[in-house]
Amino acid sequence: MAGDITTATGSKIFIGPAVLPTVDTQTEYEAIPDGSWVEVGMVESLGEFGDQSSTVNFASLNDGRQRKAKGIRDAGDLALTVARVATDAGQKALIAAEATNNKFAFKVVYPDRLTPTGTDGIDYFRALVMSKRSNVGSADNVIRRAFTLGIDSAIVSVDPT
Repeated sequence: MAGDITTATGSKIFIGPAVLPTVDTQTEYEAIPDGSWVEVGMVESLGEFGDQSSTVNFASLNDGRQRKAKGIRDAGDLALTVARVATDAGQKALIAAEATNNKFAFKVVYPDRLTPTGTDGIDYFRALVMSKRSNVGSADNVIRRAFTLGIDSAIVSVDPT
């Protein structure tokens, strides 16, 4: 319902195929066949991501004032944490992607449709899988994997309906 808050419960992330560095529009992401997207299972946290501009500083001698401007935008590094499941196809795809220097398409789907027959909001982006770390922890801990996705494109957001 419009105006309500949305929890992260039900959010999903998918890894797509390796893509060219020029793939960066909604049309291009939506042209990737449905069977090419693999859902990553047992996700605990998607972390935060999205554009942040660097600060460009200039120290003015005549008035002793620091001037600031917006510099390059960076969509960040998404910290993806999952419960380790050796048979999960999405986790296997992330592990394989980390072993390459390729950029992959990613899709995050939010459970925020505005009507029962509407569509959920989606964020698309291109990223390198930068790490695949294990966190065993101690007794009675769930063994986790942490993947870092180095986002290499703007985030393309599709609003829910």
